[in-house]
Amino acid sequence: MIKKESRNFLRTRRHLRVRKTVKGTADRPRLVVFRSNKHIEAQIIDDIKGITLVSSASTQLKINGGNIEAATKVGEDLAKKALAKNITKVVFDRGGYAYHGRVAALADGARKGGLLF
Repeated sequence: MIKKESRNFLRTRRHLRVRKTVKGTADRPRLVVFRSNKHIEAQIIDDIKGITLVSSASTQLKINGGNIEAATKVGEDLAKKALAKNITKVVFDRGGYAYHGRVAALADGARKGGLLF
């Protein structure tokens, strides 16, 4: 059980609040971000089928994910993989994190790679 005062508990509550309205479909799947202290990960998920279509992470790319440059590279890699599977439009799910720093850099990298939000 997570303490009610912990940062992760509060982030989880924010994430659940965002997930009430953000749904991924076959036409517009959901781009989800997970951020840890050392790494950053992103997935594109079809919520109707409940499957992950594309994923990318700083651990897969063998880079230190704790900085903005790595987040941008993960976003660009995710966009490249998504375009290879004919996915062009996504709904961005920031996962309860503030749209700032690494999360914003990942989104900008995905946009630069060709994804439309």
